[in-house]
Amino acid sequence: MQTLRFLISNMKDWIAQRKLIYTFKGDSNKNELTIRIGKPYLLEEGKVNFPIHEGAAGCLVEFDGLEDGYLDEVYGADSIQALQLATDIEPLLKRYSEKYDFYFPTGEPYFEDEKENT
Repeated sequence: MQTLRFLISNMKDWIAQRKLIYTFKGDSNKNELTIRIGKPYLLEEGKVNFPIHEGAAGCLVEFDGLEDGYLDEVYGADSIQALQLATDIEPLLKRYSEKYDFYFPTGEPYFEDEKENT
């Protein structure tokens, strides 16, 4: 966790982001959500609690705006895999969709199955 705090405090910029709107299930109050992906970085021995090999990388993923909040590191065999895993936000959004409904800024539901229910 100390590494995560260090990375956040030294994060100069995010390389990708998505802006969404969300509501709590059964509520119409709209809230903003910004999902950010950090630039891949090489892992250093002793900074993570597992053995690494040369080229292993990580990426930060942040869901800014949710009541629960979400900030985590995603790891990969190299920077491409770390970035690929970090950008795969759909499973996390699906899990959060038990509590929230997500929409594009245009108001269109984020998930297809939500379109059928509107």
